[in-house]
Amino acid sequence: MKKYFNVLKATELFRGIEEADFEPLLSCLQVRTVHYEKGQAVFSGGEQIREFGVVLTGQVQVIQDDYYGNRSILANIGPGNLFGESFACAGAKALPVGVMALDACELLFIDCGRLTAPCTRACDFHNRLIQNMLRIVSMKNIALTQKIEFTSRRTTREKLLAYLSAEARRAGGSRFAIPFNRQELADYLCVERSAMSAELGRLRDSGALNFHKNEFELL
Repeated sequence: MKKYFNVLKATELFRGIEEADFEPLLSCLQVRTVHYEKGQAVFSGGEQIREFGVVLTGQVQVIQDDYYGNRSILANIGPGNLFGESFACAGAKALPVGVMALDACELLFIDCGRLTAPCTRACDFHNRLIQNMLRIVSMKNIALTQKIEFTSRRTTREKLLAYLSAEARRAGGSRFAIPFNRQELADYLCVERSAMSAELGRLRDSGALNFHKNEFELL
């Protein structure tokens, strides 16, 4: 695990953990690492999970497919970030989403029970991990609320402008890059790709924005 130390150190879950505590911490949690190839399923909708994941390298995508095969992208998760923690810690009987590898990636898995239950050695870092996990879950709830704000807009134009305006605020300027390609952006906003692409063209022609691939500038 030493080669992933810098990633783990920057992970919100391990905020405030001393460097000397990492090895005993990972040993106490009995973590495991697994390699996935691009497109491989990490979690499938409908299954029950006890572990959550931490991305060490590469990227995974959280997706939701409806009965008719329509796909919605909930999030792209990169190195140092968690996925599946809410469902694992809640003991959900059936996972309502799926997770797949966007590219070849290395993932670390932690049993939620070992995270939340103090071990027999009463390790000092357990309380810190629980506090960090609470912060992570809270921030993700905020992000989900923001996504609902985007998708609840009536038109594709309104959804696009709400999302792009939020990304500009997050980037701290009018120029920014988004983490989605066109199909992924359409899935994230729950709109048709062709209608979205046409609306982007109209926004550009009207002088509201410029874009090239996933790079945007609000005017």
